[in-house]
Amino acid sequence: MRLILASGSPRRKELLDTLAIPYEVISADIDETIDEDGSLRDEIEALSFKKALAVFEDHRDACVIGADTIVTIDGKRLGKPKDENEAFMMLKELSGRTHDVITAVSIISPKMSETFSSVSMVTFYKMSDDEIKDYIATKEPLDKAGSYAIQGIGSRYIKGIIGDYYAIMGLPIAEVYHRILKHLI
Repeated sequence: MRLILASGSPRRKELLDTLAIPYEVISADIDETIDEDGSLRDEIEALSFKKALAVFEDHRDACVIGADTIVTIDGKRLGKPKDENEAFMMLKELSGRTHDVITAVSIISPKMSETFSSVSMVTFYKMSDDEIKDYIATKEPLDKAGSYAIQGIGSRYIKGIIGDYYAIMGLPIAEVYHRILKHLI
């Protein structure tokens, strides 16, 4: 059975590569708007399902993986920053504090479908305004949820995590591997 990743994320592709299982990438073209007033975990799970389903509808012979990741603090979602000023405000809010990263995954195949999520807690060291500005100058924060990449330069500000490091990157790869086995066999 074909395996398809319904995401154009280079980080998710990099993580899926580690499984050494052939797959292809077909990005889902869907409306990614979520209801900020609902449960963010439920909303991100629904979004991962919409992504997987959009690709599965055209490839019903395949096992399709859809995923999405959000950063939340104080019950508020921190998406990708619109500009450097918004990135600064997000990083200032994360500085010296702990926040949640929720990655939801949906797997759909002819056999079954399932959706699950991984919640990890990330604690930042306190960052000075100059450190935040210097980090933003690298451009790394500008296309990342929460304005940082745990696997990149942003790692120097991470005091600790509780949870799945790979889920924070965008895909809880070990759990995905064990779950897709049920679909592929």
